Amino acid sequence: MTDVIYPPRDGGPTADRPLLLTPGPLSTTDSVKQAMLKDWGSWDAPFRDMNADIRARLEAIAAGGDRLTAIPLQGSGTFVVEAMLGTFVPRDGSVLMLTNGAYGDRAIKICERMGRDVNVYRTAENTPPDPAEVERLLQAGTFSHLFVVHCETTSGIRNPVEEIAAVTARHGVGLLIDAMSAFGALTLDGAALGYTALAASANKCLEGVPGMGFVLADKQALRKAENNAHSVSLDLHEQWAYMEKTRQWRFTPPTHVLAAFHIALQEHAAEGGVSGRGARYAANCRHLVTGMRTLGFETFLSDENQAPIIVAFHAPQDPSYDFTTFYDKLAARGYVIYPGKLTQVETFRVGCIGAMGPADIDGVVEAVADVLGDMGVQNRRPHAA
Repeated sequence: MTDVIYPPRDGGPTADRPLLLTPGPLSTTDSVKQAMLKDWGSWDAPFRDMNADIRARLEAIAAGGDRLTAIPLQGSGTFVVEAMLGTFVPRDGSVLMLTNGAYGDRAIKICERMGRDVNVYRTAENTPPDPAEVERLLQAGTFSHLFVVHCETTSGIRNPVEEIAAVTARHGVGLLIDAMSAFGALTLDGAALGYTALAASANKCLEGVPGMGFVLADKQALRKAENNAHSVSLDLHEQWAYMEKTRQWRFTPPTHVLAAFHIALQEHAAEGGVSGRGARYAANCRHLVTGMRTLGFETFLSDENQAPIIVAFHAPQDPSYDFTTFYDKLAARGYVIYPGKLTQVETFRVGCIGAMGPADIDGVVEAVADVLGDMGVQNRRPHAA
């Protein structure tokens, strides 16, 4: 394991060089940024070698053995989720969609737009799906696939993917996982879970930059998915077949993004892989929650349901509090947080991922205290005392 340099550097974050406390894009190391300074010929052998190494590294992180193959794709995480659903759910298939937040809801919209048969199991934003209820629903219906979000960043909740995988395996249902905000930091054993496909992104826990995502797919299921896709550009089977043949992308690749991602994957391995990255994020989360509770804030989630990715805090019910002012004052100090996305209550969110450590989180908490003082916010709890 080697040291990785995390900001703040030379006096801490500033408005021009902020620390991104979001679920992606997120702060990256200088070496990841510097990798984007070189131009690449997309048909050159060195670029194709890099592309092949990226795929091999992703497969190693997934720990699925020879069963899984990595398929990179241009675009945001949503592009990749749509590609996964469109490729693997056949046109006459039926998918049980588990949702407790905006990203589960978005996947439902994708399936409905594609004309796939959709059945929804919805829980509250602070409540994980119950594996026993999943069992009951699978027994009562006929489904080809089940879709679940591992870490729903609407709230920061961690859903029980391992227990759900055991249920889908018993019923012979294909498991599709949106692991966008968790892959690379939260353990998901590809061999043990036996999922059909998992979608994730370069600019989350792997600490690359935006512009591409990837799917880790069961090869046998992928072969059977030929001609399923509703879209030419989002057809994972065609992308995979072309890459296997040429080590190249079907359409213009995001060369600079891939070069940055290649460095980010090497730094991920140097930190100790999933366990090392996950340990740092867990420490970030502990520091954040402890510090914010000391200031009087309350978390939206219970500690047992909180993933160490992003934390939702109840907004203060103080007449002096205004989110836009709060956000702008923190950003002026170099700390960029995230607005709340919950439908139930007003919140704001603070991310724990990216190229930063617990000392940076201490700086965040200190900045929050200073800003609240500037704003005259006295009551930090969600309900007036």
